[in-house]
Amino acid sequence: MINLSQIAFQKIDHYPNRPTIIFLHDSLGCIELWRDFPLQLAEKTKCNVILYDRQGYGKSCPFSYEKRDVNYLEQEADILAKLLDFWKVENAILFGFSDGGSIALIFAAKYPEKTIGIITEGAHIFVEEITLNGIREAIHQYKTTNQKQKLERYHDNKVEALFNAWTKTWTSEEYQNWNIEHFVKQIQCNSLIIQGKNDEFGSLEQVEKIVSQTKGHSKALLIANVGHTAHRENPEIVLKESAQFIEALTSKN
Repeated sequence: MINLSQIAFQKIDHYPNRPTIIFLHDSLGCIELWRDFPLQLAEKTKCNVILYDRQGYGKSCPFSYEKRDVNYLEQEADILAKLLDFWKVENAILFGFSDGGSIALIFAAKYPEKTIGIITEGAHIFVEEITLNGIREAIHQYKTTNQKQKLERYHDNKVEALFNAWTKTWTSEEYQNWNIEHFVKQIQCNSLIIQGKNDEFGSLEQVEKIVSQTKGHSKALLIANVGHTAHRENPEIVLKESAQFIEALTSKN
């Protein structure tokens, strides 16, 4: 069992009676690596923000398991539901990047009463060869460059465990049939599905399969000349489109 008090989080809580945006980081991410993007989106939308480090990342407690389960992203969605109660947030807008985007999709399906809307960026709903190739390249970079030292600035002595948890899980034989389309089909809220057209970890089929299957209205935002990290590579368009999406959500509510 995870101790929720050992999960590091950061709040931007300037806007009474306004919704909260929860930021869900990627497979090597943490609070610090979002940099100033969450604050910019908070200011643009006049929404409150919570960022947190999942277990095993950033300033949160280390992993409590040796091997990651195939359904670890669903487990993270269930932990998020408990965290919202812990933080006394009734419902939220989710902004999820990569693994965080997949968590957002699962969360919206399982906890519709807690979800106002979702924004995903580079989310995956099934495994593709392009994803595996991207991970193999990441492994090569990890072994041949100073990437481990760079990551240690953010994750301290947890780097080896979190890097292996990501790469070994996704490249394992048992993970190749992983698919969350059954969750996507249950999503009732509106969603903005963002992906760079040059995403090195996923094809545009990921976006197509999401927007065509949700019950709520789902809009695709495909950004030219951008790879996996759209909010860093083209923050202007991601901020603008995300703010417009959130404004439409909050004016409706």
